[in-house]
Amino acid sequence: MLVLITYDVNTEDAAGKKRLRQIAKQCVNYGQRVQCSVFECLLDPAQCKLLQAKLLAIMDQKKDSLRFYYLGKHYENRIEHFGCKVSYQPEEPLIL
Repeated sequence: MLVLITYDVNTEDAAGKKRLRQIAKQCVNYGQRVQCSVFECLLDPAQCKLLQAKLLAIMDQKKDSLRFYYLGKHYENRIEHFGCKVSYQPEEPLIL
């Protein structure tokens, strides 16, 4: 299933900047960054719960925000892209 993960981390102090880097690093391990604090991740339910647990362990729930949007298996018709950044298909090979 495709999961859209967004986060907002309070970076007013060094601890917040560290949390921001840690959350981004975990998200990069599971998906593709599509905006500064937005990732598209193609996950099975077990991977999703594991990533969610990792991110919840990193974030400060009094200062930060984390959102998961579950787009499911038939996500192609739920995404429209406009603008300069090139869109990608999560299930196709990614050539670097």
